[in-house]
Amino acid sequence: FHSDSFVAEKSDSLVRYIPVSGRCITTLINHKDKPKKSERTLAAIHRVGQAVSVAVGRFVAVGEAIATENQELKDEMGQACFEARRAGDAIAQLTDVGSAVPSQSDGRVTVFSDRTGMVKAARLLLSSVTKVLVLADRIVIKQIITSRNKVLVTLDHLERVSTFQEFVQIFSQFGNEMVEFAHLTGDRQNDLKDEKKKARMAAARAVLEKCTMMLLTASKTCLRHPDCESARINKDAVFHRMRCALEQVIEIVTEARSCGENKILTASIYNGIKDFKSSVECLRENLYSLSPQSVAGQLEALVERTEDFTDSAYTSHEQRQAILGLCQLARQDTQQLVHAWAEAQSVHAKEPTEDMEVSILKTCQSVSDLRRELHKVAVGRASDLLKVHGEQLPLRALKAAGAEGNLEAVAEYSRTLTEQKEQLVETCRLLCHVSGTEPLEITCIHAEETFHVIGPQIISAAQTLALHPSSKIAKENLEVFCEAWESQLCDMALLLREINDVFEGRRGKFTSWMDKHSANLKTAKAVKLDAEEQTSMAKLGLELRLLSSDVDTEVEKWEEQEHDIVRQSQSLASMAYNMYLFTRYPTTTTAHIAVINHLCFPKRHPSLSLSVFQLVDEEKSVVMTEMEKLVALCQQLQMGAKTPVQGKTATFQKVPILLLCLVLVCVCAASQRK
Repeated sequence: FHSDSFVAEKSDSLVRYIPVSGRCITTLINHKDKPKKSERTLAAIHRVGQAVSVAVGRFVAVGEAIATENQELKDEMGQACFEARRAGDAIAQLTDVGSAVPSQSDGRVTVFSDRTGMVKAARLLLSSVTKVLVLADRIVIKQIITSRNKVLVTLDHLERVSTFQEFVQIFSQFGNEMVEFAHLTGDRQNDLKDEKKKARMAAARAVLEKCTMMLLTASKTCLRHPDCESARINKDAVFHRMRCALEQVIEIVTEARSCGENKILTASIYNGIKDFKSSVECLRENLYSLSPQSVAGQLEALVERTEDFTDSAYTSHEQRQAILGLCQLARQDTQQLVHAWAEAQSVHAKEPTEDMEVSILKTCQSVSDLRRELHKVAVGRASDLLKVHGEQLPLRALKAAGAEGNLEAVAEYSRTLTEQKEQLVETCRLLCHVSGTEPLEITCIHAEETFHVIGPQIISAAQTLALHPSSKIAKENLEVFCEAWESQLCDMALLLREINDVFEGRRGKFTSWMDKHSANLKTAKAVKLDAEEQTSMAKLGLELRLLSSDVDTEVEKWEEQEHDIVRQSQSLASMAYNMYLFTRYPTTTTAHIAVINHLCFPKRHPSLSLSVFQLVDEEKSVVMTEMEKLVALCQQLQMGAKTPVQGKTATFQKVPILLLCLVLVCVCAASQRK
């Protein structure tokens, strides 16, 4: 992974040196063209020239390092770096004090009189630097595509496994590949300048993150209950969604166009109103740039889109009448505008008449009032739904009915959840119309698709549990999908707040909703980890999550469920799950919670030790050895967490070791069944 992230890190270094060179070159080219300079001016020019040379040298060194790592582009990158270095040397020579000639009359030095040479060198530098960046970008794109291909191959293997042991082995590889892909695409998302693409990338990466855990539990459920049709349907839906998300990432990275993107770019009412007002206001500049028919057609297309509001079964009669009334008012004002416009054209007026100016103002006001009403309806409905669904009653009822094996109750509550899903899907569509920015539109579409997909997945997971009510893995699977539903509701609340901010003018620029996921935690300031630390933590966390789930699966097979070793193993698995959450949300608050959880382990040590004595000598030795390691590491973690300043650093140093030890304990505990 380190070698794969090399180019992404080096690309950041490449970009870092460009502003220095750019500012310095601008200074040199824009200097006053006087051949004779004072010593102070001469020294300044010399410093600027040297700064360019040093920056170019560092830039070229990074480019050459990238070329060494990527043989297929080594020649092209080497040539571009050579040209950049040559241009940097030329600029340094043109500003070199040592090459300056003193004037015989006043002793002042003549330097940098070759303005044409400076411009030529600057152009060569710009061209070569651009080429280096383009080549580096091609390498990054290739790495993302290669990483995606590896994930797809492993995904195919996962889909076809028939034994649990084989699944565990392949899923571990899959987890490593997904961590690599997440880091590469995360860096790419941060580099994107187009907010629309950034929002699409955030949506696709969110799907992949959530689906990874769904894939784990759905696949395990299907392996445990291979003849269960609802389990198979549940698993197939997860695999399909992951493949779609992977494809979307590649479309964004390669700037490919697909039929899916055409759907995303469907015009909203907000954009329709904006374009309509722009057309109307342009008449002030030119009465003959548009035809009356085209303006009237724009309004009719806009009114047609409001049918998503007026045709909805969930729109109240009063709201429907208000929207229809404002649409009619907009039509009337537009007709008056067209009439005044035609009169102005008939007399060959060069600018709007007074009547036409009044009509322009009235028309713009009426469509603005329409937008305000639509915003109120969409946001009001979303707020009401979030309040109602915050109690999660259908989800609780489905879990309870599934655990009881009550298929009739599951069917009944499934209908309730389906109705809620349809309400949420429609509300997301209405929010998309009034979102106010294209990135927010994309996020609304993502929310709509998520509710549309997860709703049926929850139902199929509940049906599986109802058919196998004693299955812990089926119960865990349903829990994972319910958590995804609840998480999307939280994201929708954040989205709603962002739409309100844009509407009220409090925020002019879209802030990626993906960056706000940490707001679901009661945050302290997040701890910054470098790429290698993040990778190590994420890989261990994913492996730990898988193994802790294995413990739950294995202890199901024990005849005595109240056996001490079973209960203690489950306790360890619970601890491991908390540490998995820690790797996903590494804030100081979460670190504190993780430390507190593990402070309890030494207290459990005596009871677990007594349980271990019931094992045979060989098994006892293995478990006791790993347990002693865990106790020692927990004590180190306690000591490191005592001081707030040192505690954070110490925690992050000890956690990877602690994770590894917990992995070993989970493996041992899972293997000690009868």
